[in-house]
Amino acid sequence: MSQFIDYAINFVKDFFKNDASGHDCYHTIRVYMLAKKIAERENADTELTSIIALLHDVDDCKLVGEDSKSYKNAKNFLVKNQIDEDKIQLICNEISKISFKGTGKNTPDTLEGKIAQDADRLDALGAIGIARTFAYGGSRNRAMYLPQENENYQSSSIAHFYDKLLKLPDLMNTAEARYIAIQRTQYLKEFLNEFYDEINGLK
Repeated sequence: MSQFIDYAINFVKDFFKNDASGHDCYHTIRVYMLAKKIAERENADTELTSIIALLHDVDDCKLVGEDSKSYKNAKNFLVKNQIDEDKIQLICNEISKISFKGTGKNTPDTLEGKIAQDADRLDALGAIGIARTFAYGGSRNRAMYLPQENENYQSSSIAHFYDKLLKLPDLMNTAEARYIAIQRTQYLKEFLNEFYDEINGLK
């Protein structure tokens, strides 16, 4: 299985080699490494957690559009590596429930999928989360900040902090992830305080 994980790492490195939206291969590898760490502490299947984490974005609708519904990229990779059909269905089912949509309350069925989801959400917090927010906003021609907006006005990268990021700690599935999320969210809040002080000429 370790060789299969190596194949998956190489697959995502190639798949995301041209991404500049914050969903590059480095994001995926961070999610994989953190998911594996959490899986060990939560006594989950580390191999299943790892493959769900590594493939979690290859069919994300934000990146591949309508083709995401078929999960063809994940399926093709798994079939090529001779994974049995039942396991392919399980992995694709878990991948389908990881992305933050609407209220963000869509939850994978297995502990391994929940851990992969936690790791993905943790990568949206802290210093990395801030950088990824502005990278994604720039890739979508989104304004950095609009003075007239409030926390319910969803149009800028700063608004995204309120739309999603600050909600994530309450949506974590595991105790380990909640602990990490609290720390990383504090950094987001400190950043926002500094941002508003500077944008309003207070510093």
